[in-house]
Amino acid sequence: MEAQVENAIQIASSPTSNQNLRGQAIDYLNQLRTEGSAWQACLTLFTRDPRSSEIVRHTSLDLLNNAIQEHRLDLQSLSYIKDNLLGYIRQTYAQNQGATDTAHIQNKLMQTMTYLFMAMYGSGWQTFFDDFRELAGDHMAIGTVNVIGTILYLRMLGQVHDEIADVLVSRSSEEQRRNNELKDLIRERDVQKIAASWQEILVKWRQTDLNIVEMCLRCVSRWVSWIDISLVVNEAMITNFLEMAGQQNISSPDSAEGKVRDAAIDTFTEIVGKKMRPAEKIQLIMFLNLANVVGQLIGSPALADLRNSPEYDNDLAETVAKLVNNIVFDIVKVLDNDSVDGQTRQHAEELAHVFGPYLLRFFADQYDEVCSTVIPSLTDLLTFFRKIRKIKGALPPQYASMLPPILDAIISKMEYDETASWGEEDEQTDEAEFQELRKRLHVLQQTVAATDENLYIETLSRVVGNTFARLSSNDPSLNWRDLDLALHEMFLFGELAVRNQGLYQKREPSSMAAQRLLGMMSSMVESDLANYPHPSIQLQYMEICVRYHSFFEQNAHLIPKALENFVRLTHHNHVKVRTRSWYLFLRFVRPLRAQIGNVSQDIIQAIGDLLTIKAELPTDSGDDDMSSDEDDRSADALFNSQLYLFEAIGCIASSATVPAESKRLYASTIMNPLFVDMEQTLSQARNGDERAVRQIHHLIMALGTLARGYSDWVPANADAPPPTEVSDEFMKAAEGILVALESLNGSMEIRTAARFAFSRMIAVLGSRLLEQLPRWIDGLLSLSSSMDEMATFLKVLDQVIYTFKSEIVGILDTLLTPLLQRVFAAFAEPVNGTDDAIQLAELRREYLNFILILLMHDLGSILVSNTNQPTLDTVITSLETFARDAGDYSNARLAISVLIKMTSVWGGPDKIASNNNAVPTSPVTAQASLPGFENFAVTRFSPLSWSIPATPGFSAKDAQGRQVLQEVAGLQSEILKKVGTPYGDTLREQLTGMGVRDQMIDEYLRVLLASLENQKKEKEWKNFFVRFIESGGA
Repeated sequence: MEAQVENAIQIASSPTSNQNLRGQAIDYLNQLRTEGSAWQACLTLFTRDPRSSEIVRHTSLDLLNNAIQEHRLDLQSLSYIKDNLLGYIRQTYAQNQGATDTAHIQNKLMQTMTYLFMAMYGSGWQTFFDDFRELAGDHMAIGTVNVIGTILYLRMLGQVHDEIADVLVSRSSEEQRRNNELKDLIRERDVQKIAASWQEILVKWRQTDLNIVEMCLRCVSRWVSWIDISLVVNEAMITNFLEMAGQQNISSPDSAEGKVRDAAIDTFTEIVGKKMRPAEKIQLIMFLNLANVVGQLIGSPALADLRNSPEYDNDLAETVAKLVNNIVFDIVKVLDNDSVDGQTRQHAEELAHVFGPYLLRFFADQYDEVCSTVIPSLTDLLTFFRKIRKIKGALPPQYASMLPPILDAIISKMEYDETASWGEEDEQTDEAEFQELRKRLHVLQQTVAATDENLYIETLSRVVGNTFARLSSNDPSLNWRDLDLALHEMFLFGELAVRNQGLYQKREPSSMAAQRLLGMMSSMVESDLANYPHPSIQLQYMEICVRYHSFFEQNAHLIPKALENFVRLTHHNHVKVRTRSWYLFLRFVRPLRAQIGNVSQDIIQAIGDLLTIKAELPTDSGDDDMSSDEDDRSADALFNSQLYLFEAIGCIASSATVPAESKRLYASTIMNPLFVDMEQTLSQARNGDERAVRQIHHLIMALGTLARGYSDWVPANADAPPPTEVSDEFMKAAEGILVALESLNGSMEIRTAARFAFSRMIAVLGSRLLEQLPRWIDGLLSLSSSMDEMATFLKVLDQVIYTFKSEIVGILDTLLTPLLQRVFAAFAEPVNGTDDAIQLAELRREYLNFILILLMHDLGSILVSNTNQPTLDTVITSLETFARDAGDYSNARLAISVLIKMTSVWGGPDKIASNNNAVPTSPVTAQASLPGFENFAVTRFSPLSWSIPATPGFSAKDAQGRQVLQEVAGLQSEILKKVGTPYGDTLREQLTGMGVRDQMIDEYLRVLLASLENQKKEKEWKNFFVRFIESGGA
């Protein structure tokens, strides 16, 4: 069989094999793996002499592992495998025995031996560790005589730990129980001998192969978390650790000496990280003399003399930082424990003062990876300070003295380093990582502010104030990084200054922090900061002006200077500054529109050159999907930013302080070039010119966006709609858009832009828009419109109905049937794929919402008018169909809600008084009833109570299915309210016919009738109905 297995492995692994033959070989090997029957052949293939090929030996071990793991071989078979492999190892890895295995074969072999250990260490192979230790030699020879045997021994120890004690591996409860039992056995039988072997290797570390020393240290650091720490923490071991960790003048961190040093420091880190009682942990830190160890490492040439040089050992810094992070974490944990004794607390406080500067040393490291390593423990320390301050009202002096240097270090770390290149494309990853670091640092600053607000206010005021003073004095040493830091801190400072009540309260600063921030704002705006020649500074200037725009409301004399800077920056030659400034310009002028009306003409003229629209077809680029919105420099992104200017112009031109004639003039001045462009481009677009179609799209979007800026009017607002003169200009715009839409309504791009503009025109045209509504509907709902477009338009139409419900009746009466026919045609289209299904569900939802809005806004009469009466039955049929759709519970609920509203509106006066909803919440109470509709509801709607739960696929156990049933229960309540006792009689007949017991029927009708008394009883009825359906009426 060996030859057959070997041949199959060779064929399966060879890329030149015949594909059919190769497939057969793979199937054969998978069969062997499933059956676990070839383990003897595989054992022979691995151990035989002469050796098989590497791939045959590796695959043989893999099949052998599978047999051991998955097929639960008996003890005799396992012993046979163990004896053969152990014999092979002794023969191959004994001292002075020829060539050993390659690294990947050794790894596979150790995996096999570990699986045997798992199966046999409890009973059958108690000498497992002794057998491997024997390879390494006695206490005199280990690590020096048989190097390969020692390496194999250490590799095996590492493999055992990974298999039974690695906390990063997820395991089942059964596996965890087994592993715990194995660890207990190791502690009982072998751990002292294993620890002695480590000591025997490390005591001779200067004479031993340093690769072995490093492996031994890594092994100790793994095992220390689950063995008795006294086996590792003793005078002899610690002396060796200290010697290795304290090595000086190491030529390279990648040298053998450097790796040993780092491994020794990691071992200290793992020792400190071991779970212990508070007092014991503090004693351990002091016994290990870690304060001196860390101090010496920080003072070593690698971390001190070379700190700001290219030769700086940042790997060592990160390793030591990890140790400091663990130590400080444990110190804080002890300090935060109220049950520790006084002496332990005193020692912990002393250690905190010693390790505090060490923590800040690595926190301030120029490498962000090193800084990030200690942020967790610094966070814990600051959180502890905040907790103490909250309990005691103030931070005790021994802790308060630690806070200023921590805050200074946080602020210092917020600054770009000297090597940073802002805005370079190849630096985007570094920039993103730095901004992520700034977010983490901001959290630390917030904690400091919560701990000592006065310190935070004074420190940030000093940092920002000193920087602005240097700027005003033309300090030559001032650079963009200094200014960026000051502005960034100023931006963040507002979270404290604006908290709760804003910057001002009764025209006075709302707090001390607000007063300081207002001083910073005055200094910034009055300075020449916006002219500083660096994009980052210019961007932050605008961001801050926008964030604290309320400052300008109280300091209107500074608005012109800020506006001048904004207008200049909208023309900036740096594309990121220019496009971002367009958005920020809108954000700045919108809340200040009342204060800038007097300079509106100057502003419009100043940025008029930026309003020229030039559409470009998108270019294929593999990087498009990778660009963030802020860094996207495509033509589409540029145009989307340009739209902010149109909205900003609308805000400025429509200020309350601008005369009506000027508003009209501004609108005409801005829109006329767009009309001319549209007229000139339309013929090209009709001929299929893609760029021309896109140009029309952009022009329509610009007109719609200008309209949004011109008016925020809706009926609920106290402001009057725009003057007629202004509306006249936008009527021209609407007409121009409609002409383009009617010519190009086969283009989804044009329909999308027109729909956007239509929804924005509502605010500037008011009810005048209704004159054009039929043309809008014809254009926006073309034969080629997608379901998604229809759903979106119905949503916009809902807005129109809400806005103009008193004026829209006549127009809507004419348009309703054609509109619904288009929707019904869309419902009938075949659904192909998930996207279509999602769009169909969305269209159904908007259709149902549309019908519901008609009923809720006193427009239900439109549905039953002479014009639309023929469509009513189709509407009701669609509602019944959607209500029974078990594949769309959400719309099923909504459809039933519409039926309930229909019954409420058209069902006539209540036959049974209801105490629910005693106060009308909508105008529906004024709508006329339909004679006989209550009986129609009994005939058509009531049977849904039984057909819905009987629909294939419906589940009353599904949470959404239960909600549908509760809605059905509400429908029965509404019908009972309108019909009265006869409906109860009808239900009794139906329930009897369904085989429900009389007693249950009586209970059913009693709870249903009680549901009309109050909301609590109504809820009880709905829950009862769900249980009734779930139990099948039993």
